[in-house]
Amino acid sequence: MGDKKSSEASLLAEVWEQHLKSEFELKDADAAIDTMTDHPVLIHVPVCAGASGREALRSFYANVFIPQMPHDIELKPLSRTIGQDRIVDEFILKFTHTIQMDWFLPGIVPTGRVLEVPHVGIISFIGDKINSEHIYWDQGTVLFQLGLISSDSVPVCGVETARLLIDQSNTFNPLMKKSGR
Repeated sequence: MGDKKSSEASLLAEVWEQHLKSEFELKDADAAIDTMTDHPVLIHVPVCAGASGREALRSFYANVFIPQMPHDIELKPLSRTIGQDRIVDEFILKFTHTIQMDWFLPGIVPTGRVLEVPHVGIISFIGDKINSEHIYWDQGTVLFQLGLISSDSVPVCGVETARLLIDQSNTFNPLMKKSGR
């Protein structure tokens, strides 16, 4: 029984890794869609970007997501949990904001700033195909790193969020310290 579960988990991980490779290395929308069900869904939760349905999602990948990906974009994995029909990935997305990115920062012109943003992806499967991707990040952290909001006006951290996840010996509670707590 354990071998079967291990084999199923391995298959899900393989499909997800192929999907990521299709997007970030091959930059091939059709290859990404080939890893998905007949009616896949992608939601970039903080900005309500994505698509529902095979052709709409292929178009989103081909016309928005892939061409609006900065040249230096990288995913730094932090953790992965694999369940019966789901993968939960925690990772840092790092890039220089050199290009319009409507899937991530709709309407924001390139700033040239380097961003390091913690993400969580919840990927559900039907059989050996991806059925949905729900991608979460803290948009406050993004806007702070871009200089569009200040921690003087709202309680928000910047790159410290990513750095603390990578190295837990970094400073905890910087906003409480700033407020004298």
